[in-house]
Amino acid sequence: MHNEVSERIAALDWDALHRDLDRQGFATFQPILTPQECRDFIESYQAEELYRKTIDMKRYRFGVGEYKYFQSPLPARLQQLREAFYVPLSAAANRWLEQLGKEPRYPGTLSDFLDECHAAGQRRPTPLILKYEAGGYNCLHQDLYGEVFFPFQVLLVLNEGDEDYSGGEFLLVEQRPRAQSRGHVIRLKRGAGVIFPTSFRPVQGTRGCYRASLRHGVGTVTEGTRYSLGIIFHDAT
Repeated sequence: MHNEVSERIAALDWDALHRDLDRQGFATFQPILTPQECRDFIESYQAEELYRKTIDMKRYRFGVGEYKYFQSPLPARLQQLREAFYVPLSAAANRWLEQLGKEPRYPGTLSDFLDECHAAGQRRPTPLILKYEAGGYNCLHQDLYGEVFFPFQVLLVLNEGDEDYSGGEFLLVEQRPRAQSRGHVIRLKRGAGVIFPTSFRPVQGTRGCYRASLRHGVGTVTEGTRYSLGIIFHDAT
C-alpha cells in the first residue's frame, strides 16, 4: 500500500458497498490504512497542537473514555480520507433522499458541502480520534452538530482486536417505527472501517420508503487500549 490513501479508497468495491448500504444500512471495507499509518495516528494522540478540544466521556455521561477533535487544518492524510470518502458517499446520500421522495441536495465535493455548513454557522471541524482503555465504552448516540449534517460517517480502527485490546466492538442499533430495535455488532481489523448512517436510513415498506433511526456506540473494552478514527463530514457550530 504505497499509493495515496485516496487511491485506495477509490479502488474499493464501491458497487458492493452501495449495495450493502441500501440493503442493511451500513457497509464494512477492507484495511485501507497501513499498520504504520495506524501507528502514526495513535502516536499523534499526544500531539496536543493537532486538536481543538478533548472530551472526557465520563464527565458528560457519554460513556467511559476520551476523544479529541482535530483542529483546522486537518492532517494531510485525514484530509485525504475525508475528501475521498465524501465523493462516492454523496451519491448514496442523494439516492437515499430520492428514495424518501426528496430532491437530491448534496454537492459532489466536500469543499462545496462544507461551504453550506459554514454558511449555516457550522465552522468547527468534527473528525476525531477516540481512545478506550479497559472498562471503557461509548453509549448509543448520533453525531449531529447543527442543522446541516451529512447522512453518513466512517469509523476506522487503528489497532488490532484480540492483540492490542479485547471487547470494544462497534455497535449499531436500528429503530423502525412501531417495531423492536435491531442491533448489529461489528468487529473490524486494524486499518479497516465501517460506513454507517449518521441519523437514519430509508427502508422499503408496503406504502413506500420510510425513515428508520439509527444510533451507534462501542461495547465495553475488557482488556488493553482501543484507538479509532472517526470521520464526520459536516462541521459543527
